Amino acid sequence: MTESLQNLGVNFQLGRTKTVRRAYGIDEIALVPGSRTVDPEITRTTWEIGGFERDIPIIASAMDGVVDVNMAVSLSNMGSLGVLNLEGVQTRYEDPEPVLNKITSTGKEEFVPLMQEIYKQPIKEELILKRIQEIKERGGIAAVSGTPLAAIKFGNKIKDFGADLFFLQATVVSTEHIGKKGNQNLDLFHLCQNIGIPVAVGNCVTYEVSLELMRAGAAAIMVGIGPGAACTSRGVLGVGVPQATAISDCAAARNDYQKETGKYVPIIADGGIITGGDICKCIACGADSVMIGSPIARSKEAPGKGFHWGMATPSPVLPRGTRIKVGTTGSLKSILLGPAILDDGTHNLLGAIKTSMGTLGAIDLKEMQKVEVVIAPSLLTEGKVYQKAQQLGMGK
Repeated sequence: MTESLQNLGVNFQLGRTKTVRRAYGIDEIALVPGSRTVDPEITRTTWEIGGFERDIPIIASAMDGVVDVNMAVSLSNMGSLGVLNLEGVQTRYEDPEPVLNKITSTGKEEFVPLMQEIYKQPIKEELILKRIQEIKERGGIAAVSGTPLAAIKFGNKIKDFGADLFFLQATVVSTEHIGKKGNQNLDLFHLCQNIGIPVAVGNCVTYEVSLELMRAGAAAIMVGIGPGAACTSRGVLGVGVPQATAISDCAAARNDYQKETGKYVPIIADGGIITGGDICKCIACGADSVMIGSPIARSKEAPGKGFHWGMATPSPVLPRGTRIKVGTTGSLKSILLGPAILDDGTHNLLGAIKTSMGTLGAIDLKEMQKVEVVIAPSLLTEGKVYQKAQQLGMGK
């Protein structure tokens, strides 16, 4: 570890036993305009995952307050992508509406026990099939998400159910897991090779793990541990790497893997993303796309009705998420495509990406990944005293 850090020229002595590296979050960096600009209307934001080309480099997170069948179909039609949680209320309850109403109406003190009780209901295979068919029958891309446990249980059936993409997600995913004797452990290589559909894998935050996951057959890598608006993993477990550094490291693994094999595996920045500016910074750090929850949860079409909660929130043993009130600020179209009716960067996310690309002189996402980035801790506060005092714009 010490040698590799010294090679990077950024090692610091934490104490006698630890040499550490400085890591940076999205709020600590800024993008630097170059010597040319481009008309935003001619910029190209297309990207590809598992053979599906998308016009918008944004994926809606597999969270029950964010994506249901209607949302998945709408996002597909807009040129984006929504991922349905195979272990959420949509696959536990024939009619999830009353359950969602309970979640959004209960008080803070009763919330965690209620969630644990709601998610005790077993997952029903017939509902997995039904939800996937509902998405497909309406012309949507059936992207579904599950933990390693769900992959072990349903992995050989997901393709038969009609899913197009599988997102394997856990707080941390690795290719080497040491489990208890007698327990079945997920063979990631076997899953990617035999499930029959592309598998996006996450989450991770390092070069080494990203490279191992790609070599195991991952069709995309999700990057981010703990930065999500409703996630408490960093507080509960103490783990994570700030997103700017994590994305850059994992993007380096993607580039090296492409040199090694000729295959390009997209990097998806997952978590800690609120505004269009955040998305632009993620792409500049090397991401091909982003996965967002709370910005989509604020749409009037979202099943959470102005609330948002994490995938690990209902854990029966150690909850690592909470429920937050995000409010309802506009339609899904306003949030993704505009026109914006808010001035804080949370609406018209695609417009923000294209305008930033134009300002930075980037024709496409590949060029956007190469723009200059600087460390700028004061970027969001410099000169914004009136906005902050009046709670306007960037001061909200």
